Amino acid sequence: MEKKLLNSPQHSDENTDSVLAEMFLNNALLEFKREKIRKEIDQTLQDGNKELFLQLTEELKKIN
Repeated sequence: MEKKLLNSPQHSDENTDSVLAEMFLNNALLEFKREKIRKEIDQTLQDGNKELFLQLTEELKKIN
């Protein structure tokens, strides 16, 4: 039976993998939100909705 100590390299690798996975997912989610807002901005331009355009561009600035 293999014993793992809390400070062993295996535990550290698991933490690193978990942190990297979380960073990857957060980045993917952020990019998805950016793309969604960009598409909505394009639609507001086609519709001529200046108020919504300004609101969406401010939202995009906040997440960049």
